Amino acid sequence: MHTTLTHLENGNTYARMLFIDYSSAFNTIISSKLATKLVDLGLGTPICRWILNFLASRPQVGRVGKHTSSSLTLNTGTPQGCVLSPLLYSLFTHDCVAKHESNIIIKFADDTTIIGLITGNDETAYREEVMALYEWCLENNLTLNISKTREMIVDYRKRPVREHQPIHINGVKVGRVSSFKFLGVNIAEDFSWTLHTDTAFGKARQRLYFLRRLRKFGMNANITSNFYRCAIESLLTSCITVWYGSCSASSRKSLQRVVKAAEHITGTRLPAIQDIYLQQCLQEAHSIIKDLSHPAHQLFSLLPSGRRYRSLSARTTRLKNSFYHQTIRHLNHNT
Repeated sequence: MHTTLTHLENGNTYARMLFIDYSSAFNTIISSKLATKLVDLGLGTPICRWILNFLASRPQVGRVGKHTSSSLTLNTGTPQGCVLSPLLYSLFTHDCVAKHESNIIIKFADDTTIIGLITGNDETAYREEVMALYEWCLENNLTLNISKTREMIVDYRKRPVREHQPIHINGVKVGRVSSFKFLGVNIAEDFSWTLHTDTAFGKARQRLYFLRRLRKFGMNANITSNFYRCAIESLLTSCITVWYGSCSASSRKSLQRVVKAAEHITGTRLPAIQDIYLQQCLQEAHSIIKDLSHPAHQLFSLLPSGRRYRSLSARTTRLKNSFYHQTIRHLNHNT
């Protein structure tokens, strides 16, 4: 978000975001190719052999009711539900990186997103990046599910020079959307958060029903408060550092109304959404400051006094209200 918003501060710019969907990504990993990549990363031979032995000759059966299929031995992929599988997949895809400086490839487990930061309507680098990813998938036995892959275009220009042309992968047109749910957050093409907050508000209101039922059943305040934190507060504050600083005042009031209703039901004082947001911003900031390897560590630069952090420049309100800008202001306010 920060990189995209910073890019959009410049004139005649826009961004294209391609949300990649794979077909059974974990099930198509070739063990021998994974081992080669692990060696390239510097893992010792004994560990690589242990991993290969773990992945090789895995018997698998299917069961429906009392009926069980015959056993099938698998030598590709990683076991579903295994704690090691996401890590192995991340290591397997470590060489899937952007080839152009104007592009970003974001990977979280098997969720992959290409962001093209485009200036002056020159989409050459972005389109080459998409083709490079497609070719990388072919080389590594990963199958793109093009029918479920979606593209979103963020363009604040009032008068674009021309209409945006769709992207094609292997001759198939990729569908364009005005919003996309990415890692649980509804991102809109104008980076407004009304859709996300409205969705969270609606789900939270539904869960208040169960909170009322618990009170009716005679559950004490400790139990109802725990239910609220687990089932409602967690929903309202999921990824809150990403969107809360930029959401509208009306959206904030709607979310806080849920908290007030829960307070009335439980009979206890509950943390305000604003307070949770500030707390999580500061916690995440301190974590980034301590982690020298974090990509955003350089954004937190101390002034010569050693007490306050250098403010980040921003021309538009949308960038000023983003996470890093808001967090640095909060850090300086608390010094």
